[in-house]
Amino acid sequence: MTSPDLLIRARRAAFNRAIADGDAQAIGPMLARDCVMITGTDSAVIAGRNAQVKVWQREFASDSKGGGRLVYTRTPGSITPSPLEPIALEQGEWQGSERLSDGTGGAVAASGVYTAKWREVGGQWVIEAEIFVTLG
Repeated sequence: MTSPDLLIRARRAAFNRAIADGDAQAIGPMLARDCVMITGTDSAVIAGRNAQVKVWQREFASDSKGGGRLVYTRTPGSITPSPLEPIALEQGEWQGSERLSDGTGGAVAASGVYTAKWREVGGQWVIEAEIFVTLG
């Protein structure tokens, strides 16, 4: 049996790939139906899987219109699984880098720390909540 730590790190890597690829549909299955995200700078609350997927779709659409976008990467530092329930806490650092015209990452435009709560549902780990804090 694979540990929650490895499974969650793999899901986070897939989430990061979906952001880099501009694939909002790939993000949806990694989110709990009633997930909540609190953004890093303005503390906007984005509640629910559908709302978050729509936010990502808008973000990715700005890239296709030549306006460019930031590519966000979350890097887990620690994952703490609960010994009592199928839940875990992820803590780490995030950054948003400018996407260059050749598709590669450019300068870091924003960065900070985050915490995410995960839950195993039907054999898959999904994000229930994420809180971001902008530090740079």
